[in-house]
Amino acid sequence: MQSVFRTVGVVGTGAMGRGIAQMSAQAGSEVLLFDTQAGAADAALNALRDTWQKLLTKGKLDQAEHDACISRVRLADAWEALAPCDLVVEAIVEKLDIKQRLFADLENLVGPKTVLASNTSSLSITAIGAGLKRPGQLAGFHFFNPVPLMRVVEVIAGLKTDAVVCQQLMDYARQFGHTPVSAQDTPGFIVNHAGRGYGTEALRVVGEKVADFATIDRILKDQVGFRLGPFELMDLTALDVSHPVMESIYHQYFEEPRYRPSVITAQRLAGGVVGKKVGEGFYNYDNGAAQMPAEPPAPVVSALPPVWVSPKAARRAELYQLLKNLGASIETAATPSASALILVAPLGLDVTTLAAVERLDATRTIGIDMMLDDASTRRRVLATNPATRPDMRDAAHALFARDGKAVSVIRDSGGFVTQRVVATIVNIATDMCQQGICSPADLDVAVTLGLGYPMGPLALGDRIGPTNVLEILFNLQTVYGDPRYRPSPWLRRRGALGLSLTHEEV
Repeated sequence: MQSVFRTVGVVGTGAMGRGIAQMSAQAGSEVLLFDTQAGAADAALNALRDTWQKLLTKGKLDQAEHDACISRVRLADAWEALAPCDLVVEAIVEKLDIKQRLFADLENLVGPKTVLASNTSSLSITAIGAGLKRPGQLAGFHFFNPVPLMRVVEVIAGLKTDAVVCQQLMDYARQFGHTPVSAQDTPGFIVNHAGRGYGTEALRVVGEKVADFATIDRILKDQVGFRLGPFELMDLTALDVSHPVMESIYHQYFEEPRYRPSVITAQRLAGGVVGKKVGEGFYNYDNGAAQMPAEPPAPVVSALPPVWVSPKAARRAELYQLLKNLGASIETAATPSASALILVAPLGLDVTTLAAVERLDATRTIGIDMMLDDASTRRRVLATNPATRPDMRDAAHALFARDGKAVSVIRDSGGFVTQRVVATIVNIATDMCQQGICSPADLDVAVTLGLGYPMGPLALGDRIGPTNVLEILFNLQTVYGDPRYRPSPWLRRRGALGLSLTHEEV
């Protein structure tokens, strides 16, 4: 296989630079390593040799491939050694002025057809190339850490980037065995932009004292299938990395409410409580293991009251069948008896609002999240309201735990936890499509591979139903009065017409 780029220079030989160099060599390119920090390039070369030795030992490379990779990588002993490169990728500090100077110097060194690529995760490609004589030769080539394992790469076109340059980078990424996705030059590109909803909405939920960190993490893992809860994820990435990204995207979008950061992470960052790497974050860590609080057991209740279900409950027929399966005594009259446990199942609204609007006895009213089919989840979520009696709360908890499925009981919240987090994720994703940042297909692929979501945001929105997502968002706006929840035009129009969220206009 002939590589798209015969000779590749990698400037900056930290973890990202090493990973890019490894994949470039494995794709058949000659690779030159350059770093201004003394000894850094040598250390990177040694690390690459160790990596290839391990791959050889594990049988993932044969001897010929191992020897070829080692022979393709060498040190650039001087800046001028990069002159013959067909591609130069920078993976240096995330500072705009430093990157601008680097590419200006490179432009004067390399040939006019050399492709210049930045691995930036947050800076504008247009801004980086603003002072170049040949800005058409510059593009974003954003990998994720660790590069060999994270098999997605964003190829970003600045305003003046030549389309041929982007196509070359897309083809080169495929030679790595990676999946390239094409993004316009906007804050956060695809993956970091689409990921704004997960953590920021979870922070809003915990900031309202709806539930604690561990409960929110359990709910989102067990109901939707996320690999890590938002607070586990922020501990892993560390707040000194994730909070500045939150602030950066928020400010780059001129304080767009959908991307609003949280005072919770700002305070924790200021206090140095940044996550797993320091042993203390949203969780405490002992030898790298999170110390998760124990989940409270289901209460023991001597006798359960009869259950009455609101006629406006979501998935009402399924809820009746679930209650029947759990052995509940079900009331079917137009109004509940004086002793009944009253169940509501709202989409987007809180339990308080439904109790008031439907004129229900709030002391006996409990909400259950029925956005998703109960059979597809590993956890049920109940919500009280400020007036709910403890005996009714305990009765509901005991009833829904009868078959052994985990149950979380939270305080009142518009959209519980899952509804509001998922609707926020879907809304941001659809607005990215509305802005033309990327194609719907590239968005779902990038998020699935880059963030490890169980499915892409658009596929998730289709699974729930665009009209249901719209109802959740409209009702969240009603409860909170926050423009954060205003639906994207892409979502509104497809929801109104019964179209898939992946539908593109001809």
